[in-house]
Amino acid sequence: MQVLATIAGLALLTIVLLDAFETVVLPRRVKRRFRLAGWFYRNIWILWAATTRCIKKAARREAVLAYFGPFSLICLLILWAAGLIFGFSLLQYGAGEHVQMGRDAVSYATLLYQSGETFFTLGYGDVVPTNGTARILSVCEAGMGFAFLGVVVGYLPTIYSAFSRREIEISLLDARAGSPPSAAELLARYANHPDQAVLDEILRGWEHWCAEVLESHLSYNVLSFFRSQHSNQSWLAALTTILDATSLIIAGVEGVDPHQAKLTFAIARHAMVDLAQVVNARYQSASADRLPEWEFNRLQKALAERNVRLLSTREAAEKLARLRTAYEPYAQAISAKLMLPLPAWIYAEKKKDNWESGPWDRIIQSRGLGQISRKGRVTEDHF
Repeated sequence: MQVLATIAGLALLTIVLLDAFETVVLPRRVKRRFRLAGWFYRNIWILWAATTRCIKKAARREAVLAYFGPFSLICLLILWAAGLIFGFSLLQYGAGEHVQMGRDAVSYATLLYQSGETFFTLGYGDVVPTNGTARILSVCEAGMGFAFLGVVVGYLPTIYSAFSRREIEISLLDARAGSPPSAAELLARYANHPDQAVLDEILRGWEHWCAEVLESHLSYNVLSFFRSQHSNQSWLAALTTILDATSLIIAGVEGVDPHQAKLTFAIARHAMVDLAQVVNARYQSASADRLPEWEFNRLQKALAERNVRLLSTREAAEKLARLRTAYEPYAQAISAKLMLPLPAWIYAEKKKDNWESGPWDRIIQSRGLGQISRKGRVTEDHF
């Protein structure tokens, strides 16, 4: 029995320590069929998503979903700590020869308690190892407890730093592509700019953003579950919008050089494909077409009204269809998996950007203060 306990303890410690090393320290994606962290996130997300689907109010459901990322991260740390405590308790059981204060019989429950107080370095001394092997295990576990604390102290700021960098560019997209963002709005605001360097600079910034998101989300998978501060924004919507916009430019927009759009599309598509694998998204064969012919005609007409003209040749249409096929199935799979809505190519009516709204707008309007329209929207006179 003691031999089996020792083997089980070693196996448990190996699984937990290897998983913690690969998750926190190793800066690359690990291609292994079973990983404790991946298994944990997938299964707890299934339960969380199933529960939130019962919430009918969209705003409340989104608020509950926003808790998952931070909550699951804390739960994973607890799981690691529990695994280490159980692993060392099994090794202590295999080592034998402990003395309990009061000379009571030492049971496995007692050794589990002793492992916990050693891991968290409480140092009560009411259960004492009496042979060399058990003492060495106690010292190793106490050191492991200090190391675990260091991991927590260093890991959480790293996660939140990567999350913050991701959200900065998403917030900037608000004034560039609307809220929620759309390819039509991005092109309408910048594709007809007299200096194309402005549009190229925006796409170049998103090229770097896609590369950073790809790197950070592959290294720290939990970031995929962290949701943006506004319910009408998300990393998936931003990434899809950039892919939509660059696809239109590559397919053909009069007067716009597609060179930078091709570079941005390449890294954005790379990020979309790899992140679909990170969240274990599955291909959705029954997904609806995001840009049917009538919607494309409406998009083309709306852009033309704002001096942006799409090429209407057969070759351009076929190129756009090929580009969409390269990324849309992955975007739709991630959307279904994470319950993140995809942006439309063009919205039926103009939506107010997040920066145009404020909690005091109606009060200010009623008092006649400021140049605010009847809908509570900031007018162009402010600029």
